[in-house]
Amino acid sequence: MAMREECKNFQSRTYNSGEVARFCLLDLAPEAPWRCPDDCPKYERRLDDAGWVHGKLVEPAIESEPSMPPGDIAAILDQAEDIVNAIGPSIAAEFERQEMKRTRGVSKKWRWKR
Repeated sequence: MAMREECKNFQSRTYNSGEVARFCLLDLAPEAPWRCPDDCPKYERRLDDAGWVHGKLVEPAIESEPSMPPGDIAAILDQAEDIVNAIGPSIAAEFERQEMKRTRGVSKKWRWKR
């Protein structure tokens, strides 16, 4: 089944580069952004969209699905998640070093001298 954009757990974000991220907030769609599970136990129709008219900039078209078996899609997405999780701590450490340079090692809880 295609991603259920009317589900209250579906979320879409468009970045400045034009790239669109579509995902399940509960991480129950292993083949996101292309498919939701057919019998998702947490599917619930979003009610707060009633009466709203969506403009063409709100939800861009979904990119075409890759031409590979469903199991392969999940495996590739798992590998991508592993890569992100592996480099996450080093990126956080780099930002910390940059913050220390910017503040020149001064504690964030410094006090004014009287």
